[in-house]
Amino acid sequence: MFLGKYQHFLDNKGRLTIPARFRQILLEKGAYVTQGFDHNLMVLPATAFEAISQRIQQMSITDPMARLLRRLIFSSGEQVEVDKAGRILIPQYLREAVDLDGEAILIGSGEYFEIWSPEAWREQDRQIKDSEANSQRFAIFDLISG
Repeated sequence: MFLGKYQHFLDNKGRLTIPARFRQILLEKGAYVTQGFDHNLMVLPATAFEAISQRIQQMSITDPMARLLRRLIFSSGEQVEVDKAGRILIPQYLREAVDLDGEAILIGSGEYFEIWSPEAWREQDRQIKDSEANSQRFAIFDLISG
């Protein structure tokens, strides 16, 4: 499981060092990077990406939303490998899509982790820290029942 928040830097070739805790999962299972839903990137172990891929491919191609989702996930999806230095290469078009240049914030999200530019993450973090809004936003999920 991917947990925690880390700050790392991309080198001039677009390689990003992956935290050791995350790296082990990627080495064991392989990984894919794709554009996320919130101006971020998602890095998924191969098993998670394949499960999502199967679900998307079961959706009707006559559904316009299903086609948009296919395009989002598959047009920006890239298989990545962790190199000997513990880095993955983020393709330039993905770095440009989320304004990623230099510094990157890596956020654990359970079955996958996200990569954010510092500016985009600050806005997300501001929303996350709004406790009053959170109690209303997340009430529907009934996280603790008892």
